[in-house]
Amino acid sequence: MKRLIFQEEHEQLRATARQFLEKECAPYAEKWDSERIVDREAYVAAGKYGLIGFNMPEKFGGGGVDDFRFNAVIVEEFTKYGLPSPGLSLQNDIVGPYFANLATEEQQERWLPGYITGELIGAVAMTEPGAGSDLAGIKTTAVRDGDDWILNGSKTFISAGINSDLVVVVARTDPDAGHKGFSLLVVERGMEGFTRGRKLDKMGQHFADTAELNFENVRVPNANLLGKEGRGFYHLMTNLPSERLSIAIAGVAGARATFNDTLAYVKDRKAFGQPIGSFQHNKFVMAEMDTELEIAESYVDRCLQAVVDGELTAVEASKAKWWCTELGKRVVDHCVQLHGGYGYMNEYKVARDYVDVRIQTIYGGTTEIMKEIIGKDLGL
Repeated sequence: MKRLIFQEEHEQLRATARQFLEKECAPYAEKWDSERIVDREAYVAAGKYGLIGFNMPEKFGGGGVDDFRFNAVIVEEFTKYGLPSPGLSLQNDIVGPYFANLATEEQQERWLPGYITGELIGAVAMTEPGAGSDLAGIKTTAVRDGDDWILNGSKTFISAGINSDLVVVVARTDPDAGHKGFSLLVVERGMEGFTRGRKLDKMGQHFADTAELNFENVRVPNANLLGKEGRGFYHLMTNLPSERLSIAIAGVAGARATFNDTLAYVKDRKAFGQPIGSFQHNKFVMAEMDTELEIAESYVDRCLQAVVDGELTAVEASKAKWWCTELGKRVVDHCVQLHGGYGYMNEYKVARDYVDVRIQTIYGGTTEIMKEIIGKDLGL
């Protein structure tokens, strides 16, 4: 079915994104994959293409257009590309909204111009060694000392943990206030006591610099408090639906790209004198995947329209996130099977897709947490 959610200006950005991937990423994909990190210069190049900060104020160099369909276009193209590239979804969909919606005028003047050009890279530090989906278990603390906060604790599984210059850290600022005791502090590269641990060795997405971060008596000025003191948990909850929708979009787009590659393969690959796609079982598997992907795309597009209308709920985003990522995982698994032995070879993209897709049902909130949110909404 024809997708009706996008307009001409969105397709123009899609063409720009493809051009960026071909010219600025493809020549370096092998290098970034072997080094297991994307060069910072790639973010600066993305800024020049207008792929960062298009939804931020024009006075700081942004595009001034807050339309999540532009975010979706970039997510789709980068996911379909499927090779090492800068983490623009993290910058635009996850970190960016914190600066755009919570930062004061003074903070925006300090951070946004460099953020939009790609010279400053952002990260959000929530997860800890002992606290993942259970944010209430966060132990990182920040104690007020005059005009500063003294930050202590550690974080793990932090995307852009190595490259990041601005880290939005979730810290407990009032140990007795429960969910009202968390605040967000922006830790900047070079602050004394802020150190980066090892770059984590992941199953897939090797080019994405996921790392451990440590904070030992880091003196963070109160001028780096993001949003309101004690409202950190609520700020996180406000931004999570768009993050989860972004992951859902990636789940469907990536699976669709893998499906398309596999469709070409089963038409070309022959066994017993005929294309393997013509065997009834394989034909039915392909038909099922195509149908489920199209249904998922339709729901994602409805969610996108809900964002545009200011109506997307956390529950709707949770439904999109768990269904689309579980579908993506299932589709890629079928596609590996259809490739036979070649599907296990890293020279085939489907093999890389298999390990890269696995994280999608975990980060941004696990499938189980998404179902918990939906179940509570049902009054259960």
